[in-house]
Amino acid sequence: MLSLLFSSPTTTLLCSLSGKLSIKPTLTRTLPFFIASTTTMSINLQSHAFAGNPLRSKTLKPTDPLSPTSALETLKTQLLDDTHQLSSINFRVLPFRKGKPLASSISGVDCVPNWRLGWISLVDCKSLLAGYGVELTGESLVYLGSRSEEDVVCWAIDVSTEDDLINGFGSKQLCFVELRTLMVATDWADELAMGDLAIAGHARALLEWHNLARFCGHCGAKAVPMEAGRRKHCSNELCRKRIYPRLDPVVIMLVIDRENDRVLLSRQSRFVPRMWSCLAGFIEPGESLEEAVRRETWEETGIEVGEVVYHSSQPWPGEACSRIL
Repeated sequence: MLSLLFSSPTTTLLCSLSGKLSIKPTLTRTLPFFIASTTTMSINLQSHAFAGNPLRSKTLKPTDPLSPTSALETLKTQLLDDTHQLSSINFRVLPFRKGKPLASSISGVDCVPNWRLGWISLVDCKSLLAGYGVELTGESLVYLGSRSEEDVVCWAIDVSTEDDLINGFGSKQLCFVELRTLMVATDWADELAMGDLAIAGHARALLEWHNLARFCGHCGAKAVPMEAGRRKHCSNELCRKRIYPRLDPVVIMLVIDRENDRVLLSRQSRFVPRMWSCLAGFIEPGESLEEAVRRETWEETGIEVGEVVYHSSQPWPGEACSRIL
């Protein structure tokens, strides 16, 4: 192992791994860094935020009435039926506005406030949009998944362009809430809330992708939703390129100094006071996970790391990236 001195304006933090935390921030421009081989840590998280989506437990066959294609055809039939004839399938819609899902506050155990997603029925969604002169179509909805035990199919819709709709949802004691706010407010022992958080993260990632991937990157023609919004294809008959949701993998690493029982944390000037984080960076093309960890650690701190141990992974809907820890 090689100890280095690396000149950087970034603030670092050395803290103890055992016992009480020993926080020793270094604020000088020339900063002492340490190097260590990473080792297996006794940290076993039961779940990560935005992981464990209950709607993504399995892939249904196309002939299944709850599958994306079959469910979309049934949904379109219901949208054209003004008599609101009931179907054996219950459609639920989760509206989003500027990346914020609709949510409601509820009273949990011992009257502790909690939250749930603000699902609305397909009929209510159609009538609410119609009240503001907006037509609900199958192409405006994105398939999220199904609950086969309840014959429920869940969808998401982006209503960001309709500012007046906020008043309509507000009358139902619902409001649009930032995903990060919901994440912080989630009790990790509440399986329903954790599941709702994962569903909201999945929905936001898909809707964000639809907003960004409106045109074919190969020929510039309009991209058309397919499979109930799970993918797209180019509308140009000479191109017909298939377009899938994009993911940008990110590595997050905790650099450990085993000999001195310390870890390396860092912070940026834009962070709130006393906020520290692990090192992180995007994986470059043609790069393995281990190579990305070593390169990013060197670029940010000037430290060469030894053994790299994989811990777990986490979806992160805010920037369409997947975190690899």
